[in-house]
Amino acid sequence: MSDTKPFYSTSPFAVGGYMLCSATLLISNKYAVYKVAAPSFILFSQLMGTAVVVKAFEAAGKIECDSLEKEKSKQFLPVALIFLATIYTNIKSLQHANVETFMVFRFSTPIVISVADYLFLGRKLPSPRSWACLLALLVGALGYANNDSAFEVKGYTFCAVWYCIFCLDQIYLKHVTNTVKMKSNWGRVFYSNFLASIPMLFAFVFDKDELAALKNISASAATAVFVSVALGVGMSYFAWMARSLLSAASFTVVGNTCKVLTIGINVMLWDKHASPFGIGCLLFCLGAAYFYKQAPMRADAKDSDDTAEDGKPLLPK
Repeated sequence: MSDTKPFYSTSPFAVGGYMLCSATLLISNKYAVYKVAAPSFILFSQLMGTAVVVKAFEAAGKIECDSLEKEKSKQFLPVALIFLATIYTNIKSLQHANVETFMVFRFSTPIVISVADYLFLGRKLPSPRSWACLLALLVGALGYANNDSAFEVKGYTFCAVWYCIFCLDQIYLKHVTNTVKMKSNWGRVFYSNFLASIPMLFAFVFDKDELAALKNISASAATAVFVSVALGVGMSYFAWMARSLLSAASFTVVGNTCKVLTIGINVMLWDKHASPFGIGCLLFCLGAAYFYKQAPMRADAKDSDDTAEDGKPLLPK
């Protein structure tokens, strides 16, 4: 009897869905913020909307989801706080460094997270080929940043804080998928989004400018927010699924690949000045990500229940 897993439970399905949702959600969010000048409300809508959609589908008998429990809430509360801290420090970092410079910082994180995978999550260190791919990703990002814009950082503090929180986010969330037993992936989606939505409620309720923007919201603006919520549901589901199937370093590489695709879309739709060399650097990054293979588990690993297909390419063919 064949033990081949159905495609919808494999890492290519999770990675492909995550990449598709990531690229389209960025475009949707840009349009939603353009139509409704209330970014905190839009983020709250995505988080709480995702939690409501999950519970609605559970009530309809379409999916299985964990109920809200005290112990699980305690374990997922740091997930919500780290998520919000990552968003905040991301925004603050972009106030002090241009997007290209921030891209270089981000593309160096898989190197640090690979070591953290080895120290905390039972992975072996990457193979020489994978180390070369990680370095190639960083070189491609440096080439793009130096060609299309100067490497510029006015304040290192927020960039350093974001860097630490982002690495913690990748490692801790992987630890949660390994150690917190859930009925299904939808349980992780519900807990993370519901708990993170609570602080965001106060963020926009006490913002007079956002409340004023919401008073005269148009039908097209409401539709834009609704579409962003729908994409947010898919993004959250595929992100948690990919985290459960990939190592923390591999998931970070996939996230960086999404950023490359996002920049490519931005170049084609809005930013027409990118040089052939800059576009070549982006393609070089995509090639490096394609040939990267995640490190297998060590024999003495204690912090993993991975079902990942170790040694296979990350990106769907």
